[in-house]
Amino acid sequence: MMESLFPASGGLSPILAGTLGSLAAGMMTAVGAVPLLFFRKAGVQTQSALLGFAAGVMLAASFFSLIIPGVDVLQADGAGQGAAAGIMAAAVLIGATVIGLMNRFAPVDMLAIGPAGSRDLSRRIWLFIIAITLHNFPEGAAVGVSFGGGDMQQGLSTAVGIGIQNMPEGLAVSAAMATLGYGRWPAFLAALASGLVEPVGGLIGASVVGLVPGALPWGLGLAAGAMIYVVTAEIIPETREKSKGEGSMIGLMIGLVGMMFLDIALG
Repeated sequence: MMESLFPASGGLSPILAGTLGSLAAGMMTAVGAVPLLFFRKAGVQTQSALLGFAAGVMLAASFFSLIIPGVDVLQADGAGQGAAAGIMAAAVLIGATVIGLMNRFAPVDMLAIGPAGSRDLSRRIWLFIIAITLHNFPEGAAVGVSFGGGDMQQGLSTAVGIGIQNMPEGLAVSAAMATLGYGRWPAFLAALASGLVEPVGGLIGASVVGLVPGALPWGLGLAAGAMIYVVTAEIIPETREKSKGEGSMIGLMIGLVGMMFLDIALG
């Protein structure tokens, strides 16, 4: 076991490097949540703007961090453009369907917990936080797969890129928690916890890179479908209903464009 983590040739094994790289990327969610530690308790309009920002971040992440990289992985593995698009479309639809069925039939009312706010709002926001957390798993796996191939430079580049993208996601989680009435530190810790899913995905991704090479695109697509469903069906209608004026939409556009810029700029 120790030999697989620390090869005789020196340095880290791809598995350990993938796990540590995805851990570092996941920890960046906590860095992104730091600004919320300095906020005062938000009013209704600020809450709507923050939730709009969170929705914009996750919409952009669904396409630029999950769907497009999933298509790239499929094409790199030899799939044609049409086949890659079809597989990703199927994965997105399945992910959205699963979350939709859970929302309709599972006892999601037990998610309606929070110090303040309506029960319905609490349920919606907890679904949103769960979707963000689930989407971090395939992101961590992507880091692990990059290291698992043995190219440390490629793995490091992937870890840095995803880590930077995780910062606005951490802010999105903490903003959602603040909307529920939680204090600064519980909101910050929730953002940190959502990112700690990534090293689990990183360990698995680095370990099975040669065993199940086709699993990663499906995981990316499923996470994207779940995220898009929750944001469009639950969060955006909530922010539009509660917001007076265009604060929620301004927040959404800032989050979407900011996340889009990061994803495109970082490649």
